[in-house]
Amino acid sequence: MARGRRRHGARPPRRRWWYAGAAALATTATVLITYGMWTPAGTQAAHPDRRTTAEALPSAPSGTPLSPSPSPSTSTSASASASASAKASASASAKTTRKPTAAASHPAAKTTQPTTAPAGKRLITVVNKTQKTVWAVVTNTSVYPAGRKLAPGQSLSVTVANNWGGRIWGRTGCTGTAAGPCASGDCTSVCNGGNPPTTLGEFTFDAYAGMDFYDVSMVDGSNLPMYINVSHTTTTDPVGSTGCYKGTCTTEVDCPKAMQALSNGQEIGCKPPCAAFGGDTYCCRGAWAGRDNCVPSKWPVDYTQVFKRAEPYAYSYAFDDGATMPCKGACYYRVTFGTTAGST
Repeated sequence: MARGRRRHGARPPRRRWWYAGAAALATTATVLITYGMWTPAGTQAAHPDRRTTAEALPSAPSGTPLSPSPSPSTSTSASASASASAKASASASAKTTRKPTAAASHPAAKTTQPTTAPAGKRLITVVNKTQKTVWAVVTNTSVYPAGRKLAPGQSLSVTVANNWGGRIWGRTGCTGTAAGPCASGDCTSVCNGGNPPTTLGEFTFDAYAGMDFYDVSMVDGSNLPMYINVSHTTTTDPVGSTGCYKGTCTTEVDCPKAMQALSNGQEIGCKPPCAAFGGDTYCCRGAWAGRDNCVPSKWPVDYTQVFKRAEPYAYSYAFDDGATMPCKGACYYRVTFGTTAGST
């Protein structure tokens, strides 16, 4: 949410009027992850800081850049464990030996999640509704820096302090563990966000007049579809429970070939224009620097629309401030990796 410093010198810093005086956020986060009955607690303090685009900017490709095309539209419920009395009753019945099945070899990806947080805390739930394994990262909590493994359909919940601030993203294509390495969402140095291209959820709690500010950011490209819902508040959720916003729903990014990030020949994400093409125009440098000059509609091709067509509520470039969303009071958040078509 807060964008105060440059990284790699590729993108101008971003500042907002409501963030003055919130330079440091001391947070205590208790993670409750019910997958595998894992419930550690951890404490970290840091502050979210929007990153710049790619660390290295390749030169613009020869020929006319490909024009973006519309993306096509592309399901965890709680499961109750048996009571002690039910187990006793079952033990009295005839015993049978069950043969393993394909389903048994891949346990149902269902978890039981808390629905409330202790007094003075907030609840954040992260859900994987994609068809791939995602290692979810929540900064300034114990779900950091390596993340926690979420198979398709699984979720995790974490409680954080009322003044928490941080980022949420997913790593994909990891070899065994998120530290493994991963095909997308990895990071170097201080891990405030995965290296481009990575979709980010950004949050600053109690930022101004009792309001939170949050957003989905594709400023540094996209590796996963993401949408955010709010609850436990009088604020009307601007995004529907299945990821639709003002009549347009969440889809996969339909990435032009020139912007595709590849790993072993497979597409793992969509690069931002600056990383894909370089140059002052797409990187908003030189004569194109600053809010008044960085105007995508004046670019040779407005590549921000590659991301806007997939997620109209998301940041598509550094000064896309209309994508910032407020939430009044001690709001709860649900961050979903997935598209509208993959929602239940």
